[in-house]
Amino acid sequence: MVRTVLLFILCFVVGYTSGLHSSEVLTDAPKTPRDSSVLFKAADSYEHALQIWKTPEDLSAWLAAHFSYDTDRAVQLSETQRIRKSVLTIYTPSQFFDRKAGVCVDLARFGIETLRHIDPQSQPRYLMIEFDPIQVSGNTIRLHWLASFKRNGKTYFFADSKRPGYIAGPYNETREFIDEYEQYRGRKIVAFQELESYQKQRRTPAQKRPASQRP
Repeated sequence: MVRTVLLFILCFVVGYTSGLHSSEVLTDAPKTPRDSSVLFKAADSYEHALQIWKTPEDLSAWLAAHFSYDTDRAVQLSETQRIRKSVLTIYTPSQFFDRKAGVCVDLARFGIETLRHIDPQSQPRYLMIEFDPIQVSGNTIRLHWLASFKRNGKTYFFADSKRPGYIAGPYNETREFIDEYEQYRGRKIVAFQELESYQKQRRTPAQKRPASQRP
């Protein structure tokens, strides 16, 4: 009897921790901590950064060395909390620079607005991805934000909270990246949109992925 009870407890604990681990893997948090070995252009303030950063690479190097994911904030910005009318503003680039922590949309906004200032010809835009939803602390999370820019007629993607210092590309079209990113994240992508702003706009159709392209 004692052995049966102990076995039941062990199975419960293993299953519970496995579930937690699975949820953590599927979130938008980085797989690895900040990389202190990365060389970056140090800035005393966001205004100073705008003076010395010139490229997406400058921005990404700083992110790799400094960004921390804020899980509590992710829960507060979740779909569940929005339905409950919880209001939380997205950090301005200056706020994000000072905090060095946030969630995917904070990071995407920082990347895009910074790049629009230092390299407007790169045409930075938001990429909003809709995943199959996951539950984190009882809250539904399905949307993920990152940034894109153009270079020599090709598209690149960066300012991604899952891999903050990484620049993906070049790609001929966004769907190529979406297919690759779905495999990398191990989560089904239902739809995606390329947007000029993270703020809610008049509804435009998201690009649905054909069923034949989904795993």
